Amino acid sequence: MTGRPGGFGATRGTRLRAAFFGTPDFAATVLKALLSDASPVEVVLVVTQPDRPAGRSLALQPPPVKSLASLHHLPVRQPVSVRRPATIEAIAAAGAEVAIVVAYGRILPIALLDAFPHGCLNVHASLLPRWRGAWPIGAAIRAGDAQTGVTIMRLDAGMDTGPILASRAVPLAPDASTEGMTGLMAATGASLLLDVLPGYLQGSVVPVPQPDHGATWCKQVTKADGAIDWTAPAVEVERHVRAMDDWPGAWTLWGGRRLVVRRAEVSGEASTGCEADLSPGTVVVSGKQVTVATGEGRLALQMVQLEGRAMVDATAFARGQRSFAGAILGR
Repeated sequence: MTGRPGGFGATRGTRLRAAFFGTPDFAATVLKALLSDASPVEVVLVVTQPDRPAGRSLALQPPPVKSLASLHHLPVRQPVSVRRPATIEAIAAAGAEVAIVVAYGRILPIALLDAFPHGCLNVHASLLPRWRGAWPIGAAIRAGDAQTGVTIMRLDAGMDTGPILASRAVPLAPDASTEGMTGLMAATGASLLLDVLPGYLQGSVVPVPQPDHGATWCKQVTKADGAIDWTAPAVEVERHVRAMDDWPGAWTLWGGRRLVVRRAEVSGEASTGCEADLSPGTVVVSGKQVTVATGEGRLALQMVQLEGRAMVDATAFARGQRSFAGAILGR
C-alpha cells in the first residue's frame, strides 16, 4: 500500500474525509456511529451494493447502508464492480483520505486500497485470525466457540489477513444465535472503531502484523448449507440451528417439502445416545415433546416452519400433522 497512517488533518482539529464501503444492517450500525458528533472523520462518500429484488413482488430494495446514507444526504455509489478503472477513479475523485469497509460484499482491488493515503480499515466480526471470511459470527456459533469478538484491521491484498489495530472479545452464551448476536457485534465494532480511529489517524496506534498461526476460514453460506445432517450428534445439530437462524435457516426435508427448524434444544435423553432401532432423522412424539433421533442423542424441536407456512410450535405442528410422528426427516 502507498501512504502511511499519521498525522495530516487528524491533528489540526478538523475531521478527515472518509469513504465508507458497506451494505447490510451490520454495516449501517457502524456508518451511523461515523455520522455522530463523536466521529473523527467526515463521511464524504458511501459505496454500497446495487439495489436487489426482494419480497414476493421482487421489487428493487435499497440496502440498509444506502437507506441510511440517503437520510443524511450523502453521495452514494452502487457500482456493479469496484475493479473497473473508471469506478476506481470516480471513488478516488471524492478526495477521501481514509476508507472504512464493513461487510461490503466485495474484495477491494489493490488499486482502490492505494487510493486512500491512510489506507482502508475494516471492521471484522471475529477475533482474527480465527474465522477469516464472510460468515464469522455463524461459524463461531456452529463451532461451539466460547467467545468471539470484533477486530479492526487495515486491509491488504489477502482475505482478512491485514495488520490489526485492535480487537475486543465478546462472550458467546450457550444459546447464542447469529441473529441475536449480529446487532451486539455491530455495536461493539462501531464502538471499537471510534475508540481506535483517532489514534490511528494521528499515528499513535500502529497496526500489528496478523499471525497465520491459529487461522481458520469460513465461507459465505448458501441455502444448501442450511441442510441438517441428522447423522451428526445432537449437540452439533443444535448449534447448526442457532448458527443458521439468520439465514438461510436450518432445514430438512419432510414429505418432499422443506421444513425449517427455527428453535431446538438437545433433549435430556442425549446422554444415553440414540437408540439402536431409530435411524437418524426419525421423529418421536411423546406427550408434548417432539424429538428427532440424531447420530448421538435426540434433538427436541421447539419451533418449526413448513415451506410456505408460518412458524409454529413443534408440538402444535405434530398435532396437526399426524404423519409427522415416526417420519424420517431428510429423505
